[in-house]
Amino acid sequence: MLTISVCVGSACQIKGSYDVINRIQSLIKEYKIEDKVKLKGAFCLGRCTPEVSVSIEEENKIYSVSTDNVDSFFKEHVLGGIN
Repeated sequence: MLTISVCVGSACQIKGSYDVINRIQSLIKEYKIEDKVKLKGAFCLGRCTPEVSVSIEEENKIYSVSTDNVDSFFKEHVLGGIN
């Protein structure tokens, strides 16, 4: 199972973390991969960036994600990570 953590700390909330979470949830349902992906909130991932901090635990990496690039992030790193 792929685990995605989205920062919900105050800096990322201002940048739209809940919009990013909602879009990722929609994409998980759209692609019918609820049994392959776990999405959770996290308080401060330690990398305050210009966008929302998102980590994929299996990659041990933190990405900068916004509502503008969440779909491409999902296709590349989430769908690419489970296939």
